[in-house]
Amino acid sequence: MTPPTQPMPDVSKVMCLLTGGSVGLVTGLIVQLIQVTQDMTGMGFIGTRPSDPGIWFAVVLSVLGGVGIGAVVGYRPRGHAAATGSGLLVGLLVWVAESLTLLPLLTGQPVSWSIEDAEATFPYLIGRMLFGALTGLGTHYVLAVLIRSRPPSIRDDWSGPAHRIVILGGGFAGVTTARRLEHRLARRTDVEIVLVSDSNYLLFTPMLAGVAAGTLQARHISAPLRACCPRTVFHRALVESVDVARRQVWLRRGSTGGGAGVAAGAPEAMRYDQLVLALGATANYRGLPGVAEHGFALKTLDDATRLRNHVIGMLERADVEPDPVERERQLTFVVVGGGFAGAELIAELFDMVHDVRRYYPRIEPGQLRFVLVHSQDHILPELPRGLADHSLAELRKRGIEFILSARLTAATADSVMLNNGRRLGTRTLVWTAGNQPNPLIATLPVPQDRGAVSCEPTLRVHGLTNMWALGDCASVPDVLAPGEFHPPTAQHALRQGKVAGDNIVATLNGRRELKPFRFRTIGLLVSLGHQKGAAEFRGRPYSGLFAWLLWRGVYLLKLPGLEKKVRVVLDWILDLFFPRDVVLTEPSLTRSTLDDKEQEPVR
Repeated sequence: MTPPTQPMPDVSKVMCLLTGGSVGLVTGLIVQLIQVTQDMTGMGFIGTRPSDPGIWFAVVLSVLGGVGIGAVVGYRPRGHAAATGSGLLVGLLVWVAESLTLLPLLTGQPVSWSIEDAEATFPYLIGRMLFGALTGLGTHYVLAVLIRSRPPSIRDDWSGPAHRIVILGGGFAGVTTARRLEHRLARRTDVEIVLVSDSNYLLFTPMLAGVAAGTLQARHISAPLRACCPRTVFHRALVESVDVARRQVWLRRGSTGGGAGVAAGAPEAMRYDQLVLALGATANYRGLPGVAEHGFALKTLDDATRLRNHVIGMLERADVEPDPVERERQLTFVVVGGGFAGAELIAELFDMVHDVRRYYPRIEPGQLRFVLVHSQDHILPELPRGLADHSLAELRKRGIEFILSARLTAATADSVMLNNGRRLGTRTLVWTAGNQPNPLIATLPVPQDRGAVSCEPTLRVHGLTNMWALGDCASVPDVLAPGEFHPPTAQHALRQGKVAGDNIVATLNGRRELKPFRFRTIGLLVSLGHQKGAAEFRGRPYSGLFAWLLWRGVYLLKLPGLEKKVRVVLDWILDLFFPRDVVLTEPSLTRSTLDDKEQEPVR
């Protein structure tokens, strides 16, 4: 890797002391100027004059107090409230040392910490607490400006901090781990936290079906990783391989343009001391013929956007299609997989297509067909059977067709085949029937269980002291249920990230006892569209409008960032009063784009 031109920014103790002392000097002079001005105008704030040597002693004490505040406060991201509180406390101590102790000694008066002396010097207390609060807050923001004026750069592979923690994956598990490490290691300048992801945003996957159905804007359910983890060094790159023996990760940089590709340059090596595997999962098509070529997945923003454009494109074609057989294929939408993702998606697509049908006057409601194929005899197997059956009845009542106890065996450009011999003509196939850990996991020389990294309850990889795994790519044993493993859900990944961060910090500090991951699922939520849902929360089932509101409320609160929350709420409000948009966000039709589409597999 190319050597850096400047070092990584850090917050050294000397920087904190110098900054605190400088801010303390300025703040002390301002406070003293206010006090002297009030005294000269007869206000009598503290009863001193410019010629009084106590004033200059107070200025010196302000510098020392500022140094003390710098040592206590330091710098912590978003720590302005804590800095102000710490400054108030130091200001109180300075008042005790100055007004009740040192000044009486210097003026030959007896030191008496009596209530009368405290009342007599009460104006000093107000001034010193004001001094402490302003100095603490000022120190925090000055340090923030100094740090941001020295942006992080890419280090040389074998140089840098004493400890480098590399996190692979920018999903819930990886981001939570990075944030936990930022918090726990805020005062450590010898540790560098690195996050590697093929995208520069954290995707809130529970709302992905809303993007595919046009109720949410794609950018509103994603948060920039640099904003989520401001003290983490971020690399947008594709992980090529991991050399466990040499403690190296091989990366391939992203393209410099706006394209979707990330593999642009030659592989580069990055050293690590602690490695966190949080690579997530990808769609598992199980080798079924034609499914990968002709089906859609729903794992990324690009997947959701392409699916939305495809569905609108089918409506555009079907509205003027003269062939009734082809028209039937274009208006048949098949989703494979009856879990949360499949049930939510078929409901959202149903609502979207019927909402925008007003723009396509030659398409009748009876010509639209929505089919969900599931291998079990009931959908939503994660929910209690009664709640799952209720959800199935609600969706059937709205006109969604279900083919249960059936499996997909193959797909072509215009049909899908099932193991019961049925053949469905369709131009739209969405696969939500299974995931697999990131394919990179299979290339690693680490213990694996059903394709996932085999971990200890502490999230440390079996047999390795400097590698951790969590999230969808990890097989984490459940210590509360021997023989069982934790499911790959977002609520588990969020809490695993905190435990992994704590255990990494404990390892860096030389502690042998690590904390095992313990967690019980709090609840399960599914949106069934049309202001209806189903939920199980702490063992109690809910359905209908309340469950739908619960789904929206819980996921809205978990969405990172106030700005994103506001934007999503506005999207939902607009969806209540206005029809969904049918604008295609793909490139306009030209001769070159038509030629490219002819070369691609027809979906």
